[in-house]
Amino acid sequence: MHEQNGGFTNASYRQFLNERKLMAARCAACGALYLPPRPICSACHGSEMVWYETSGQGKLTAFTIVHIAPTAMLEAGYGRENPYCAGIVQLCEGPAISAQILGVDAARPEQIKIGVPLSATFIERGATGERYLDLAFQVG
Repeated sequence: MHEQNGGFTNASYRQFLNERKLMAARCAACGALYLPPRPICSACHGSEMVWYETSGQGKLTAFTIVHIAPTAMLEAGYGRENPYCAGIVQLCEGPAISAQILGVDAARPEQIKIGVPLSATFIERGATGERYLDLAFQVG
């Protein structure tokens, strides 16, 4: 796993996503992992954090089907007629994070199974000239 010092801001986290890396913050004192990252450990209140590269592997613990999409997802083609699945993914390393779930049929939520193995993937989003990578998880 990869460790590196740096500012634990949303901008730093997004930069790692643009490099196709799913990075968490790890407390140097107690080892607790946070994703999205944070500058202070809520377990021991330590302020010495280090970057930790996760495996990107996890399992689905909860999900919802989204029909009324936020602007970024509307721009990606989702909405009332084309819903998408958003879920909570419990990573093998412990932290849980929300993201779009790919490889499932949002029109048939009864077929989506809690506990299914997932792998992190990165989706290009945004308008031309303002493109960025966003986190998603793929079944399989």
